[in-house]
Amino acid sequence: MLNKILLQIAKNAILNNFDAKYAVNTEAILKKYPELAKKGAAFVTLTYNKDLRGCIGSIIPHRTLLDDIIHNAKSAAFHDPRFKALGIDEFENINLEVSVLSQAQILDYNDYNDLLSKICPKIDGVILKHQNFQGTFLPQVWEQLPSASLFLEHLSYKAGTTPDVYKQHPEIYTYQVEHIEESFNEILPL
Repeated sequence: MLNKILLQIAKNAILNNFDAKYAVNTEAILKKYPELAKKGAAFVTLTYNKDLRGCIGSIIPHRTLLDDIIHNAKSAAFHDPRFKALGIDEFENINLEVSVLSQAQILDYNDYNDLLSKICPKIDGVILKHQNFQGTFLPQVWEQLPSASLFLEHLSYKAGTTPDVYKQHPEIYTYQVEHIEESFNEILPL
């Protein structure tokens, strides 16, 4: 299902911030791609010369996939609290990625070693939930953190806690993604 239309939608959502002519015609898109009317969860990631420049997404489907991509593209470009708003002058160095998530599944495990053995590197995205702490890493993060122990360690920090959290048996969910990435300037707007 995933194809370049998702990148085009995300690009238009970002360009629309600079020029109203790039507004996404949701009615026309849904007529041509009715599968985008289903509830879906997606992440939109921007990189600048391969460094993270913005990443915002949804873990749980709560709106149409089309609306989720539009919202998360704008948020990744202009409202990620870790970065200043994206500027036109950055476009030539930006890569845009859209990841559509499968339904997250709870992972049953006995202890930390069992957890390490059940997570599939380079395939699973992982959600950690414990009390007021929550964080997720997309499967693409395995490229920077290739071992399960390193992946889980950094995930605990992202969730706002420490690796000791695994001694408390937090809820762990896994999911997979379909993703597509391309240079911002090579994506044809809608």
